[in-house]
Amino acid sequence: MNKNLISGVVVVSIIALVVLGSFCYQRVDAGHEGIKVNLYGSNKGIDNVSLVTGAVIFNPITTAIYEYPTFVQTIDYPSFSINAKDGSSFTVDPTISLKIMDGKAPEVFKKYRKEDIMEVIRTTLYNYVRNAFRIKLNAYTTDELVSKREEFENNIENELRKELAKENFQLEQMTSGLQYPKTLIDAINAKNKAVQDAMKIENEVKSVEADAKKSVAKAEGESKALEIRGTAEANYNKKIAASLSAIIVQQDMIKKWDGKLPVYGEVPTLFRNVTK
Repeated sequence: MNKNLISGVVVVSIIALVVLGSFCYQRVDAGHEGIKVNLYGSNKGIDNVSLVTGAVIFNPITTAIYEYPTFVQTIDYPSFSINAKDGSSFTVDPTISLKIMDGKAPEVFKKYRKEDIMEVIRTTLYNYVRNAFRIKLNAYTTDELVSKREEFENNIENELRKELAKENFQLEQMTSGLQYPKTLIDAINAKNKAVQDAMKIENEVKSVEADAKKSVAKAEGESKALEIRGTAEANYNKKIAASLSAIIVQQDMIKKWDGKLPVYGEVPTLFRNVTK
């Protein structure tokens, strides 16, 4: 074999190895979207960003691959205070569940230029959350926030969903963690206590009235029983008195009789059965 040919093959092989060695292999994990960014050449720059998935072969010298998670993430933001329409101060302690909209990872990367998407969620999106709460809570008075809390929750969720969609994020769930002012809580507690005390007094009055009715019913029962017993005793005494009157009359006749019977006519009956 010609030495020049062999040398040429070696050189080509070396060049091929160098070229192949300069390429990297990376697999975009499930639940993530890959972002391919050109670092050099005519297409360099942050504006030249493309979406990649699965296995990716690239030159790390001229290309960078970043990954953004597309699954739902829950963020517990720090609490903050906002004034209602009438000036009362409310505390909001929001918890948000969100995700990047499918296929929008390159757009998010273009705008924020952050390798870690959580940095965007914890800082920039936090400002959107605060602003949405400020706009909506300022439209309600203190009384309305108490009586129309569900309406407020729905309005703030719709507002926040709209604002996050502009940033290519999808709101899944939101909890406002709205906390009422201490003065309002104290007033509500005082009102509840007053209601409970009133109910207690009402129940005590009803109990006293019930006991009084029992006493009256008992007295009426005893009175009626005495009346019935008195009537029975009176009737009994009346009969006894009538019987005793006949005996007394006969005793009086005996006392006045001289012992002589009439000579003529029918002999009168001096004694009669008084028991009939």
